[in-house]
Amino acid sequence: MKSAARPQPLPAATAIYSVHPGVALMQKWIAELKPRTGCSLDQWIKHIRVLGPKDEKECREWLKEKHKLRTNTAWWLAARAVGDPASIVDDTPQTYLAACAGYVERMYAGSKAGLRPLHDALVRLAKEIGDEVKVCPCHSIVPLYRHHVFAEIRPASNKRIDLGFALDDEPFTSRLLDTGGRARRARITHKVAITSQGDIDLQVRRWLKQAYERDE
Repeated sequence: MKSAARPQPLPAATAIYSVHPGVALMQKWIAELKPRTGCSLDQWIKHIRVLGPKDEKECREWLKEKHKLRTNTAWWLAARAVGDPASIVDDTPQTYLAACAGYVERMYAGSKAGLRPLHDALVRLAKEIGDEVKVCPCHSIVPLYRHHVFAEIRPASNKRIDLGFALDDEPFTSRLLDTGGRARRARITHKVAITSQGDIDLQVRRWLKQAYERDE
């Protein structure tokens, strides 16, 4: 009797992951910072570290009140000047790709380690459904993009991954559940619970393919 084939390991991170679209937005923000505010990112960081509050929350308020910066700009600058350096490692495509494998490792550390084989199987499945699939890890989820996010892999508990889909008006079922996204006008509208390899079946593949093809 032949033994069951073991799932093949994923290739190196550089072959799996693509640059998150948010990195391009960050690059645009950095490029536009000096024309909009009069100072470059490096100049702002130096100014804040010399004259600004050392507490991140206080620094945000200081930037908004004293320098009249918009909320998002104040948050980003405060984080970069006095926030946790470990949380700011993905401002460029190179640093993002170097960091994203670590996001996944930490996502499935400790009590969620048993979910990692399910995560890897879902990534393999996603890469199989189309040439334009991009896997772009964040700190707590792994979104899947074509032109927009069409699905996401989220470790929802120690025993379950929620695989979300952008399926818009597809009917909900006892298995294909409502994320609340439709009511919030969010892209991820449906989800299915993945607790074992058996849950990654032909129906899940069809839903994933359907979400991918909707994002043409």
